[in-house]
Amino acid sequence: MGLLTFKGGIHPDDGKRFSKDQAVKPLLPKGDMVYPLSQHIGAPANPVVKKGDHVLKGQMIADAGGFVSAPVYSSVSGTVKGLEQRFNPAGTKTECIVIENDGQYQEVDYEPVKPLEELTREEILDMIARAGIVGMGGAGFPTRVKLSPKEPDKIDYIIANCAECEPYITADYRRMLENTEDLVSGMRVVLSLFPNAKGIFAVEDNKKDCIEKLNQVVANEPRMDVKALMTKYPQGAERQLIYAVTKRAINSSMLPADAGCIVDNVETLIGIHNAVINGRPLTERVVTVSGDAVENPGNFRVLLGTNHRELIEAAGGFKAEPEKLISGGPMMGFAMVTLDAPVTKTSSSILAFKEDAVSRNPETACINCGRCVEVCPSRIIPSRLADYANRQDEESFVAMNGLECVECGSCSYVCPAKRQLKQAIGGMRKIALANKKKK
Repeated sequence: MGLLTFKGGIHPDDGKRFSKDQAVKPLLPKGDMVYPLSQHIGAPANPVVKKGDHVLKGQMIADAGGFVSAPVYSSVSGTVKGLEQRFNPAGTKTECIVIENDGQYQEVDYEPVKPLEELTREEILDMIARAGIVGMGGAGFPTRVKLSPKEPDKIDYIIANCAECEPYITADYRRMLENTEDLVSGMRVVLSLFPNAKGIFAVEDNKKDCIEKLNQVVANEPRMDVKALMTKYPQGAERQLIYAVTKRAINSSMLPADAGCIVDNVETLIGIHNAVINGRPLTERVVTVSGDAVENPGNFRVLLGTNHRELIEAAGGFKAEPEKLISGGPMMGFAMVTLDAPVTKTSSSILAFKEDAVSRNPETACINCGRCVEVCPSRIIPSRLADYANRQDEESFVAMNGLECVECGSCSYVCPAKRQLKQAIGGMRKIALANKKKK
């Protein structure tokens, strides 16, 4: 039987050799902790502490600002310094709660939790919401909302996105190996909400050790299975993953639930386990520190709010001054303007490179080679869409299915003219989506 996949995609150097064999190391921060109020899609969280308050680890410091929102918890004990404008990893300034870390890590007394089988559906969803769980693969969509489709009985598949197809990032890989039972427990929690669903762990076949470990742990789980995916980028993109696993297609006007599917990232499922089984809020995540400018690339269990500069120091610092810093992966991440930004719920990695390969290759004229069309997983025409975007022709852009772009960057990667296709299309797509909402 062939490996599961989709049409299109690319095979960039995955760069995972730098950090994949490095076990996760805990990192205790030394400096101030910074907590953005917007670490998720939807309304920002509302502060519930003020300057001068003493807080404990695990204490809520900002409550959800609506149904599509998520609370924020302190990951340390210390004193609130105030509400300040600080940079987030994407390079924009946002409202943040700043806490002076006292280094004591005194923790709140958590309420005891009931066994999973004694919890009602609403109790489970409430525990997930109150714990501040969001999509931690990068999207940041509040998980309680995702797990509350209109017709839960029509959900056929809960797909654990174990692909981790972005180059360099190995945080999920280490989680799958080191926290397999917690990952499976998180899937068990989600399956309890959907009586007709089957749980699928979808793993790229370059992670054979993870596939073997997961198969061992789910051997006695009749509602769970492990599926091997072809190693290809962007295999972990939601639409492509759903198609690879189920052969069901969705477009930009649909949700995964419309195809009977729910997709959750590895880190998200572990967060669900901690929230429902252990009664713990989201205060940490695993982050990869990698790239050819890093002295000792590795994977670190990081308290949310930790400064990225401390992450670099934990990895031995820079062995050469980097030209490029990226939060997330090189294909879909953000170029960082400063290291003085906090780790957030959606921070999967920080990458540092000696050279900025993109800026060293000037853009030239399109030669109509069609390579961007060949690799596009959405089966659209990136070169033409970029032309419409550059001309601000929104009507033609939408008519040519520009909204179907998943902004994976495959087109820019293969373009011999080095055109910034993803950037042009992504910019116009955001404008078109915003205008669509106004109508």
